[in-house]
Amino acid sequence: MSTQELNRKFIEKYGESTEETRVFYAPGRVNLIGEHLDYNGGYVLPAALEFGTFLFVRPRSDSKVQFASTNLPYEASLDLSEIGNKSGEWIDYPVGVLVELAKKDLKLQHGYDLLFHGDIPNGSGLSSSASIEVVTAFAFLTLLGGDTDTVEIALLSQRVENQYVGVNSGIMDQFAVANGKRDHAILLMCDTLEYSLIPFVTGSYKLVIGNTNKKRGLVDSKYNERRSQCDEALAILKQEVPELSYLAELKPEQFEIHKDKITDETVRRRAKHVVEENQRVLDSVEVLKANNLKQFGQYMNDSHVSLRDLYEVSCLELDVMVEEAQKIPGTLGARMTGAGFGGCTVSLVHEDDVERFISEVGAAYTERTGLTGEFYVCGIGNGVEELKGAN
Repeated sequence: MSTQELNRKFIEKYGESTEETRVFYAPGRVNLIGEHLDYNGGYVLPAALEFGTFLFVRPRSDSKVQFASTNLPYEASLDLSEIGNKSGEWIDYPVGVLVELAKKDLKLQHGYDLLFHGDIPNGSGLSSSASIEVVTAFAFLTLLGGDTDTVEIALLSQRVENQYVGVNSGIMDQFAVANGKRDHAILLMCDTLEYSLIPFVTGSYKLVIGNTNKKRGLVDSKYNERRSQCDEALAILKQEVPELSYLAELKPEQFEIHKDKITDETVRRRAKHVVEENQRVLDSVEVLKANNLKQFGQYMNDSHVSLRDLYEVSCLELDVMVEEAQKIPGTLGARMTGAGFGGCTVSLVHEDDVERFISEVGAAYTERTGLTGEFYVCGIGNGVEELKGAN
């Protein structure tokens, strides 16, 4: 939907007004490479996508804040005194932002009408919640005259997710949504928030996100198990390399020297993935700077093998979708993306082969798994921003 169409929906919902309606936008995100590295002191390489969340917002003269979405049926009208009451509905994300802003002495002095529209597929793992948080934070910081520093917005949005909504997520999603740039990926150290923008000019190639529609039921328990195994490996390796603070600080050649000290084969495999995946991210940055998409695609393939065989966070559905993607001649690389055990794949596919990719990968995936996959073709877009000219 265009902003003009959305503006008409806004007026249908809330009526005409002499007050100005302002429009803000935040994208979804995908992690291109660097999985399960954030809690191991490694780098990740996410990028903002070309679809995301629009927020139309207009001041009211009373004390009501009204929330509505074009995507979801639940709506609410809250008095300013009610901001902070959790509903268990999607509005907890923007309400949580208003709660965090109030802690910074940025309280609302009057009401607002809010209309959200998202074109991020629900349940796709492409960070629709982070997109809602970031667009709300940026919008109200702008409206209230606060500091719109995008790193701080990412941190505020993460606090909403962790403390208000109650989901223990890392910083990557909110950071990529807030700080993305068209035709660039973000090399991010999640621990320190050190980051740099890396050129990612795909030219005649497109990113194709494949949603397995396999629900990720094992993520929490397996996540805790993997963290524990990584901690165990780190404790052993610190005896050989005392200055080591995180597993990902180890170079592959160092790991080869000391790996036999880890006697548990499973724990050794976990550590090997972390060390090699971190190196893959750094190598990916170099080949992207040289615009070598073919080599980057190979690193994507290698990443999936490592996640499947060493870290063991893939599943049949992800493996099938990746295998079928790699059979298409125009596919440079394909891998699972995200926590694993379901969710999405990301592939780099020549634009001439995208239609064939969706048709053939989709058919083979259904035949082999009994599930119907969904595919989203997208490019790399900007982070959060205000859009002009909705009225």
